[in-house]
Amino acid sequence: MARRQEQEPAKEEVTELAPGVLRLQLPIHMPGLGHVNCYALVDDRGVALVDPGLPGVATWKALQNRLRQADLALRHVHTVIVTHSHPDHFGSASRIARETGADVLAHRAFSFGPLHTAPEASTEDLEAQAEDDEAAEGEAPPSSEPLRPPPGRTPWGGQRPRPPLKMRLRFMLMRALGRGSWLPRVSRSVEHGDVLELVGREWFVLHTPGHTADHFCLHDPETGLFLAGDHVLPTITPHISGISPSPDPLKSFFYSLDRVGEIQGVKRVLPAHGHPFHDLKARTEAIKRHHHERLETVKAICRDLGPASVEAISRRLFRQRSWGPMAESETFAHLEHLRHLREAERRDGSDGKIIYIAG
Repeated sequence: MARRQEQEPAKEEVTELAPGVLRLQLPIHMPGLGHVNCYALVDDRGVALVDPGLPGVATWKALQNRLRQADLALRHVHTVIVTHSHPDHFGSASRIARETGADVLAHRAFSFGPLHTAPEASTEDLEAQAEDDEAAEGEAPPSSEPLRPPPGRTPWGGQRPRPPLKMRLRFMLMRALGRGSWLPRVSRSVEHGDVLELVGREWFVLHTPGHTADHFCLHDPETGLFLAGDHVLPTITPHISGISPSPDPLKSFFYSLDRVGEIQGVKRVLPAHGHPFHDLKARTEAIKRHHHERLETVKAICRDLGPASVEAISRRLFRQRSWGPMAESETFAHLEHLRHLREAERRDGSDGKIIYIAG
């Protein structure tokens, strides 16, 4: 199986995608990913950088190298735009702002809570990567409130997903050295419907919750460009976490996909990982089909198991090498979506773990 686009290592060359819009690939080493696309939006004020990558020396050197290729420098950066609260998107924002005085722009719901430690790619896509490397009437309406677990626990009674070990060790080292200021201070918040003046053109803010609650995209109607962040990726599906302020994060994701799929005149989609592509609506529909197939698989597993925990269902949905908090988080998100559709029931188990009945 060919390597997914999003897994490809960062290339050094800078490419111009439209007047004043440059693609800078920055190296990252996260499960399922080999680079993050940092987009430089150049205007008469200087440059705005979208998603400037992880904290650390490798990203910092790569960013400076890419800017030099474009006859730019850090001193030209006037704005850092962060599409959502994952470290491969905001990690270098704080240092850029500290050294240049640039504004840091993010959605008003931007948060550094436990949500930002969630993985980027779906469990299924990580399984595919592992395979490549080795060459799933009349009832009262369901509660609309998300479950509120005890500190350190998940709504379904398991452990929370955590970043990869290397990333956790890096962040621990940075804190120990007094360099914990990689968490940026947002100086300008945006929300759905706001208009930003970038590259001498109007870009519209679209709040697209799902992958995270604070995710947003940018649309430039004049050129037909759509900055998609992680909302719509070309060959993988983003991780949809069950740990969310939304009672039904998968429903939020579907709604966001439908809204961006309705936008007319999009000529080129600029994702945060992988290569730019053209048919936004077709890709949103493909991602939705993937999740609807997954929902049917979950129902079939529940019919076979009978009343079962999230952990038990996830272990039928995913292969053994993927078992754990991330697989359980995605499984929980799908089970809660089924519950809100009244196609599943949720009960308290005797061991403190919730039980689902579906199918």
